[in-house]
Amino acid sequence: MIKCLIIDDEEMARAIIAKHCSTVDEIEVVEQFPNAIQAIKYLNSNEVDLLFLDIHMPDFTGFDFIETLKNPPLTILTTSDKNFAIEAFEYDSIVDYLVKPVMLPRFLKAVQRAKSSLEKQEETVENSRVGEAPLAQAPSSNKDLYVNIDRRLIKIKFESIDSIEARGDYIYIKTEDKNYTVHSTLKKIEEKLPDSIFLKIHRSYIINFHKIVDIEDNSVLIKKDVIPISRSNRPELMKRLNLL
Repeated sequence: MIKCLIIDDEEMARAIIAKHCSTVDEIEVVEQFPNAIQAIKYLNSNEVDLLFLDIHMPDFTGFDFIETLKNPPLTILTTSDKNFAIEAFEYDSIVDYLVKPVMLPRFLKAVQRAKSSLEKQEETVENSRVGEAPLAQAPSSNKDLYVNIDRRLIKIKFESIDSIEARGDYIYIKTEDKNYTVHSTLKKIEEKLPDSIFLKIHRSYIINFHKIVDIEDNSVLIKKDVIPISRSNRPELMKRLNLL
């Protein structure tokens, strides 16, 4: 069963999506919310598989909402505005973009895309259980990380890492001496990194904030690399810095 949330400030829009959901046996609508704040509170203590999310809402845009979530569920955007389709697909969690009024045939096509994505996720998890784990934190130390590269476990000291970038199904780890491409996700490595050193500043980047050279507008400079800061992550970065 696919558990889903409907988030839209328009009651009629929520009712239409709920009615469409009722035509699909595999979908269960667990909650509906008129704003992003209520939905965030719910997701802090509950897990769902799929979001039907409006872009334009009073408190947050749909994009702001996604960026506040550490691990956003798969998302189908619902909107009256056609102008954000390109921006939408920059987010890994977004699987489709529905323009209101949402017709049932188009809705069913979007749901099928979500189901296919969920099946791929489950297959990836299953394969990772039977294969070698690409990332493993050393059992005797909280100062380093082991990465699996060409069937060798290579130790990387946390303090040597400058930044980590998500690149599709891989992550790119930049260190003081060498760079590594590892088959893994940003989410998985984030769980193994100490908060005292690292911070996710964008959906595609984690940085060692002790290595920051400069901050300007919506980017940080680490060595010669200019790394973007998302609007939702900037306040946490500011809190971490020792500002004069």
